[in-house]
Amino acid sequence: MNKKQKKMLIRIIISLVLVVVFSQLPVEGYLRFGLFMIPYLIIGYDILKKACKGIRNKQVFDENFLMAVATIGAILLGDYTEGTAVMLFYQIGELFQSYAVGKSRRNISELMDIRPDYANVENNGQLEQVDPDEVAVGTIIVVQPGEKVPIDGVITEGTSTLNTSALTGESLPRSAKVGDEVISGCINMTGLLKIRTTKEFGESTVSKILELVENSSSRKSKSENFISKFAKYYTPAVCYGALALALIPPIVLLIMGKPAMWGDWIYRALTFLVISCPCALVISIPLSFFAGIGGASNQGVLVKGSNYLETLAQTKYVVFDKTGTMTQGVFEVSGIHHNEMSDEKLLEYAALAECSSSHPISKSLQKAYGKPVDRNRVTDIEEISGNGVIAKVDGVSVAAGNAKLMKKLGIAYQECHHVGTVVHMAVDGRYAGHILISDIIKPHAKEAIAELKKAGISKTVMLTGDSRRVADQVAAELGIDEVYSELLPADKVTKVEELLDKKTAKEKLAFVGDGINDAPVLSRADIGIAMGALGSDAAIEAADIVLMDDDPLKISKAIKIARKCIHIVYENIYFAIGIKVLCLILGALGIANMWVAIFADVGVMIIAVLNAIRALFVKKL
Repeated sequence: MNKKQKKMLIRIIISLVLVVVFSQLPVEGYLRFGLFMIPYLIIGYDILKKACKGIRNKQVFDENFLMAVATIGAILLGDYTEGTAVMLFYQIGELFQSYAVGKSRRNISELMDIRPDYANVENNGQLEQVDPDEVAVGTIIVVQPGEKVPIDGVITEGTSTLNTSALTGESLPRSAKVGDEVISGCINMTGLLKIRTTKEFGESTVSKILELVENSSSRKSKSENFISKFAKYYTPAVCYGALALALIPPIVLLIMGKPAMWGDWIYRALTFLVISCPCALVISIPLSFFAGIGGASNQGVLVKGSNYLETLAQTKYVVFDKTGTMTQGVFEVSGIHHNEMSDEKLLEYAALAECSSSHPISKSLQKAYGKPVDRNRVTDIEEISGNGVIAKVDGVSVAAGNAKLMKKLGIAYQECHHVGTVVHMAVDGRYAGHILISDIIKPHAKEAIAELKKAGISKTVMLTGDSRRVADQVAAELGIDEVYSELLPADKVTKVEELLDKKTAKEKLAFVGDGINDAPVLSRADIGIAMGALGSDAAIEAADIVLMDDDPLKISKAIKIARKCIHIVYENIYFAIGIKVLCLILGALGIANMWVAIFADVGVMIIAVLNAIRALFVKKL
């Protein structure tokens, strides 16, 4: 508890003790009134003060006004115990709500406790702690074991393992070595690292994430906006309703020649006011969304606002980019076929022949070779644009390229029946086999599609600029319903617009891309999800939701989190309004007394707040 909450708890205990003691005293009249005013003012002075302030500022109709009128009215009717007890229980509810909201905020703050306090800069052999904002791009910073990486950069010295759980929700640490890019917010677990910064602190990943989470509350969902409008009109309506209940029945009774029973009807009106207080809705609905966004953040899913959480919960169509989303976007040697020499020897010839090229295919060959490339062994390199390369390796003629190169050299070659990029090899004028290079499907991609279908997604679609053969094979392997290939970025937007026209208004379409090349489509879809784009400014700007690692399983996780949150929101709306309406009817009929009113106000609020906090717990979804 904070200082303010502890002070309130002391006021509650003192007032409760005094109410119990004064209730037992055999005193009546003004003395009893004076005694009960002590606990009443101790527990309710701040509510009365806020009510007066609201009247002065012409913002009359709020819960403070309702509570002040109801309790003062009860006391004026001689119900001192009830009037004081209503205020007492209201404050108990407010204390509980304050503690619960504070606790959920602390939980979320702890989950997102990634803001670094300082950066270590080496100065004359001594480490100096400086504000991360003061560190320029290109500065070498030192991150010791147990410290947070303060700014994005590249490791120049040292090896370690990094704890990225606060960023990605991934519990397993990641290894880091010289040349690896590291992002701010990770925790260095083992070795000392020297990092050359590549961004200013304000542009680094940790700052972008914190800014995104902090601003998420400004983008309200339809449910939140509904509750705000509801409270705006509801509170004045029930106040006028209570006034009518206090005045009209007694007047009608007088006209009919019967006793007016003013005290009875005023008591009913005051009970009506207490029951009508909209605290449960006004507090629990924003808290549900806040908890949902916090729970999602803990699982590595950044949601920019509660409106996007609501849209995600209604998603029925999920459209994917291929490269970098469902595949790793890293080309690797996946097969060597029709070769008469050993795989290692063929790879050696290919890597050496391609040593002067910076093409991704050349890099994948050199990576598969796995040894340092001695360029002195290679002479007479001739690169033929759109075909491949011819060179001499250790004096032996080597040709590496596509089918066009083989035809150009008049060498008979074997077709490859697998999908991918094929590098045909000829050594000393004779065909030596071919090397298959392909983009590897992500480990959880197939499982992710299956999970989406389990979650009730109607249709999965893949859009790609790749050839039809490659796209069809990937889609078939993953179990994707529809695939459209050989598309330019503008074609992807057109295709998404066609899909948007086909669905119903209640069904939402999500596009999942890498957030860099797919910005136009991410913006056009009902909801854009940036996948595997941590640290990419384009991803954070273009997407509505950012997945903090490249695991496709997070898509279904995000949808489940959104649905749980919205389910809780509607539970609270139906529960709170249902109980209120029932108790209002009972109060108007004189069946419900002030104690029922306390439950309808404080009890319903406590139950709704407890239910809202459930949105924070999403780990096992």
